[in-house]
Amino acid sequence: MFTKLREDIQSIIERDPAARNGWEVLTCYPGLHAVVMHGWAHACWRIGLKWPGRFISYIARIITGIEIHPGATIGRRVFIDHGFGVVIGETAVVGDDCTIYQGVTLGGTTLVAGTKRHPTLERGVIVGAGAQVLGAFTVGEYAKIGSNAVVVKPVPSGATAVGNPAHIVRKEDQARHAQMFAAYGVTPNGDDPLSKALRNLIDHVARQDEQIERMCSTMKGAGISCNGLADNDKLDQAQLNRLVE
Repeated sequence: MFTKLREDIQSIIERDPAARNGWEVLTCYPGLHAVVMHGWAHACWRIGLKWPGRFISYIARIITGIEIHPGATIGRRVFIDHGFGVVIGETAVVGDDCTIYQGVTLGGTTLVAGTKRHPTLERGVIVGAGAQVLGAFTVGEYAKIGSNAVVVKPVPSGATAVGNPAHIVRKEDQARHAQMFAAYGVTPNGDDPLSKALRNLIDHVARQDEQIERMCSTMKGAGISCNGLADNDKLDQAQLNRLVE
């Protein structure tokens, strides 16, 4: 137990620059308290003491603002940062070295008791603040879920998911990037593929407008009557790109 506690404290110090020392983490970090108390509740749950497990979970919720069902499986070195409003359901599995920020829900979408209803986070997953991961699917190793994303389908290992509903921003090269820690699931240069697609379409239409103007000018120069684009029909490329951003 003490070995696991030392591991948890050290992992928090490594992932949170605001953590100054082990004593501060031990006494002032509700995410650590919630994980420790969940260990007690889960032990009760596994040996059939359901009510004591639920009661310990309830007390932990009052103290920390983090609700972890005693039936959930929590791995080693899991860091719940800030933590207020985190909800982890009964059949959820959180793998080793995962990081979960405030307001996250690992929830179920079915009402069938006794079945797997909640997500599984494999090793090293980062779930940003306010994200909702809903359903009995797997988020692969070292995947990242952006803040406020709503994830309703599996996320491949090493991928980054953002948006509502969430879509894959990119599938990173695990050898170089995937295992790098990214606070709140924000990856460097992780541009949204939908934004990229829209910007490409805007640029394409702008080039077409330019080509039409040149064609009309050439036809007029050759004495052929041609009406160019009206000013109000021309694409405002800069304005549309600002809207996409």
